[in-house]
Amino acid sequence: MKGGRPARLPSWGPMSKRRVLIGGALALLAVAAVAGVYVYNQLQPTEMRGSAAREFVPEAGPEKTKKPRLGVPWPTYAYDQQRSHVAAGFRHRPPYRRIWRFDAGDTVEYPPSVGYGNVYVPQQRGDFFAVNGKTGKVVWKKDFKRCAAASPTIAKGVVYQAYMDFSKCPQDRPGADGFVVAMNAKTGKERWRFKAGPVESSPVLVNGILYFGSWDNRVYAVKASNGKKVWSFQADEQVNTGAAYAAGRIVIGTDAGSLYALGAKDGRLIWRAQSNSTFGSREFFYATPTIAYGRVYIGNTDGTMYAYGLKSGNLLWARPSGTYIYSAAAVDDRKVYFGTYDGNFYALDAATGDVRWKQPAPSSVHAAPTVMNGLVYYSTCDGCGTTGVRSVKVGPRGTFGLSVKNGKLMWKSKVGKLASPIVADRERVYLIGQSSVHALVERKR
Repeated sequence: MKGGRPARLPSWGPMSKRRVLIGGALALLAVAAVAGVYVYNQLQPTEMRGSAAREFVPEAGPEKTKKPRLGVPWPTYAYDQQRSHVAAGFRHRPPYRRIWRFDAGDTVEYPPSVGYGNVYVPQQRGDFFAVNGKTGKVVWKKDFKRCAAASPTIAKGVVYQAYMDFSKCPQDRPGADGFVVAMNAKTGKERWRFKAGPVESSPVLVNGILYFGSWDNRVYAVKASNGKKVWSFQADEQVNTGAAYAAGRIVIGTDAGSLYALGAKDGRLIWRAQSNSTFGSREFFYATPTIAYGRVYIGNTDGTMYAYGLKSGNLLWARPSGTYIYSAAAVDDRKVYFGTYDGNFYALDAATGDVRWKQPAPSSVHAAPTVMNGLVYYSTCDGCGTTGVRSVKVGPRGTFGLSVKNGKLMWKSKVGKLASPIVADRERVYLIGQSSVHALVERKR
């Protein structure tokens, strides 16, 4: 009321109504624009160029040896504790010819290890074989009736193998468990078991201690001599990747997109890094990390290859490379090699993340490559990723050897699929197929 009279209400004529409607529409457009920018930014992968001037140690590259190790020439997944995927000292080079073929009866998801004249082959449905490297004949066999998706580790006459739930391994079954088992390398006689949740992580052996992760969200350190627990660490999600070791640190990734560096002696947390977040969530690390040049290189299923500082955990570079990266990286000669599900194979600069060369693959690349004597070998999968939400390349399976210098194709085979393509000893190369192992020797030129 003003002066005893009702206050005058605003006029709502046609022009006023139009102004209100236009103003409301503009406000909605502004809100939509802000929301669109937010959504766009959230959907963009992290991209960051690195520098050799920051936490890059050129002399800390993969081990260089003149000859393969005696007794145990290929002791663990990715060849060494740093998981370099570099076969140092091996002189094998194509063309090859096959001298025997071993049928494992089911999928060989992770590559065998080689020692004491045998090739130790874990098969996905529970069978474990010691196969004579010269003849391809079975020396001994064990049936654990459990799924295996990890490589064995060999040392001092003992073979260590990780197992998951009972075959056929339903994902996240309540009460599921697993174990790591130690066996006599000559006879297969069991020495001990360490029980945990399902173990998909390939164990790494350092100074008498085995390190691995589990679906029970923990990282374990266990004595190789008797299977007694030294320590365990609670992570934020399932730990499927293998562990890598360097400079007193264990580095391992989780399904929550976290990467942990832990003290090898006591399991204390040194640092934790994370992959790119999209709307508050992260995709998972399936690939085992690779340590070289004072850095940790690891691909994430978000399609990005990341490089973190080994000492600090700082992100040093990030290179979006495809729809999915399940492939662990091989790192050598200041290059990072890996493949993607949308059918590309990369060599990135280890210091900056820049693309040194890139070659199309005939199908999706699931497994880690192997570098040996100037070639980088990778395999393709004919059906990996077809149930995913992002595009994948569907084509033939096979294994390919490219020049590390320029990516030129030097050799190929129709054998391949899920596992890292080759392991070796002094006399032979062992090529891994879907459910088979093929022994190759150099064909006389």
